[in-house]
Amino acid sequence: MKQTAMTRTRTVAVTGASSGIGEATARRLAADGHRVLLGARRTDRLERLVEEITAAGGTAAFRTLDVTDAADTRAFVDATVHEYGRIDALVNNAGVMPLSPLAALRTDEWDRMIDVNVRGVLHGIAAALPVMRAQGGGHFVNVASIGAYEVSPTAAVYCATKYAVRAISEGLRQESAGDVRVTLVSPGVTESELADGISDPQAREAMKAYRAVALPASAIADAIAYAVAQPPQVDVNEIVVRPVASAR
Repeated sequence: MKQTAMTRTRTVAVTGASSGIGEATARRLAADGHRVLLGARRTDRLERLVEEITAAGGTAAFRTLDVTDAADTRAFVDATVHEYGRIDALVNNAGVMPLSPLAALRTDEWDRMIDVNVRGVLHGIAAALPVMRAQGGGHFVNVASIGAYEVSPTAAVYCATKYAVRAISEGLRQESAGDVRVTLVSPGVTESELADGISDPQAREAMKAYRAVALPASAIADAIAYAVAQPPQVDVNEIVVRPVASAR
């Protein structure tokens, strides 16, 4: 396992862990010696991931998770505490990105983005914050996007949800000073399955061009691992990670 001078073993729960940034984060944190509890809807993938992590000497478990369900999210946090005795960090990573022009009126996709990208984060906070405060501290790592800082065509609703995650994270940080750490990680274009959910032809073609230069998911996992590994008195608040060759 990869250990550094600043690393101490922590228990970390990761949502949306079945692919992309969530999967890479699970692998990196486990390699760093942390205990991880992985959540997503695709449990077949989680099972394989846990098997690979444990075979490599890491400590991992999984549970099915739908972040749009507040009760299910509470059960996920409870499962982390039951499995490992505490929850030191929650990585709110689950997200969807079905881009389309507003005029396409894909209101079901708007609702889905709000439910997963915003309510999912709020459900994670509602489930874990009381536990963290009762145990004397904890850490939220909320994965947003470069879309939390800028808006582009076809991405208005998606960007709105990521602006919301940014605002929620800052509010939680201010309200939790001296108690709970809060980190916002905002990836630029990154290799993932997010674009697979784009049903609008115009947005799908635009995304192909946008993804001509993309970061590996491991780059975002490295940023998350850096924030998690800091000593308790250090709170890394915002990390923006872009490809060098990308102007946005």
